[in-house]
Amino acid sequence: MIPADLWLGIESQRFSPGVREMCSRVALCGSFKRAGENLHRTAQICLSSGTVRTIVENQGRAALAAQQSGKIGPGFSAGDCRDGIIISGADGVMVPLVTEQQKRRRRKTQRARRQRESRRSTARVGRPKRGSDGPYKEFKVLSFYDPDKSHCHVLATGGNHKVLGRMMRREGGRVRINEAKVCYAVTDGAEWIARQYRRQLPMLDEHILDYYHLRDHVKQAGEALYGQDTKKAEVWREDMMECVWQRGSLAMLHKLSGYIRRHRSGPKQQALKSLAEYVGRRVAMTDYPKFRSMGYDCGSGPTESLAGVLTSRLKGAGMRWDRDNAEAMMALGSLQSSRLWNSYWKTQRNTA
Repeated sequence: MIPADLWLGIESQRFSPGVREMCSRVALCGSFKRAGENLHRTAQICLSSGTVRTIVENQGRAALAAQQSGKIGPGFSAGDCRDGIIISGADGVMVPLVTEQQKRRRRKTQRARRQRESRRSTARVGRPKRGSDGPYKEFKVLSFYDPDKSHCHVLATGGNHKVLGRMMRREGGRVRINEAKVCYAVTDGAEWIARQYRRQLPMLDEHILDYYHLRDHVKQAGEALYGQDTKKAEVWREDMMECVWQRGSLAMLHKLSGYIRRHRSGPKQQALKSLAEYVGRRVAMTDYPKFRSMGYDCGSGPTESLAGVLTSRLKGAGMRWDRDNAEAMMALGSLQSSRLWNSYWKTQRNTA
């Protein structure tokens, strides 16, 4: 707790669990200023935007701590999933952050305004938080779900790849992924993600490259060959994707080799060789005929959709965040996406 929290009475639960839940729910849908206005209009709760922000960020940190400690965990395990199948996904997404330089400039402006408004001395309210060293930072999202998406568990972290790896192991244990009859991952093919899955969840049956990410790479090569948005580029792309979908990536690589021999130099050859190298490093991840025969999902859409939902509140026009507050807001959002909102707030009311 920081001194401002003590002054507001948040530590002593001045605000009821119901008020804290309402603030958190409304603030996930818009700015803290708009949340305060909506609470006043609909529930006759009069709170400043600053107070709403403090309540929500504190609740986000509490939710994050509960997730990390296991006090609030997945709402399902392998035994609850259809046919005992668990799918996992991981993704990186960029979030706008406040840089330390921006923080210093903002504090200087606020200090000058306070001095103009009042010359009275004020108590120091604690050391200000540091910003980031850049305007954007990659946050990492991890998900577990079953084939029909009736069960879902998602979390996010602002930590590095090692932090994500520890989260994989921890949350994989909580959903009892080792008890699943079938478990596999579908991702965008980033090597750092694949490496963490190999280390932390070695029991996975397969690690699949998202079909549409491969399609994007094929599209780029086709446009290098025949021009952007041309009919020839489109036909070439569909021909290559049909080949990999029906016959696998080795057949696709064989087909690519003919084009590479035809274009022995220049940007066209570079584009073709880049695609061949990309696919060559992911042959095991692109055996789509095998995956389809086993009924596996070959698209990472669920994880990308969850990543979009968790970061939508952070990417509003003009919004900038401290890393820890961004992580706190994503923790609250993950409660909703994981269908744990009601159980979490029930725990809060019981504690109160």
